[in-house]
Amino acid sequence: MPSARHQPARPSRSTARLAAVQALYQRDMSGTPAERLVDEFAAWRLNEPVDGERLAPPDAQFFAALVAGASARAGEIDRLIAAHIAEGWALDRIDRPLLAILRAAVFELLARPDISVGTVISEYLNVAHAFYERRDTGFVNGVLDAVAREVRAAA
Repeated sequence: MPSARHQPARPSRSTARLAAVQALYQRDMSGTPAERLVDEFAAWRLNEPVDGERLAPPDAQFFAALVAGASARAGEIDRLIAAHIAEGWALDRIDRPLLAILRAAVFELLARPDISVGTVISEYLNVAHAFYERRDTGFVNGVLDAVAREVRAAA
């Protein structure tokens, strides 16, 4: 029996979330359809190192569900985000990678009641910390907390 050191890593939802944010950013920038992005990421990017670091393999099904779901519900998600940002701000003023983080997280809050609010917010704050300073991650936290109160209270 192989030792624990030699067993392959279990698929990771955290890595899937990071990849989903990257795919949603690419969708926003290029207009590539979600199905094609999922296929491209599965073929070329899901198991590649990120900034030279090899991460746990992503949960490919979870990744695909995040990208497809966030894309399919984009209008609803964007309305929720817009409703919880500062008055006078518009979505087009939010940095595109930050918006991709919010979109993936809001989709999870809407569609995955089996995943706790705390887990969703914590996971996407971790993604935000990889790219942004404290002020921006505070913005993510505030928006997600407000959205969670609205959508999970209704559930």
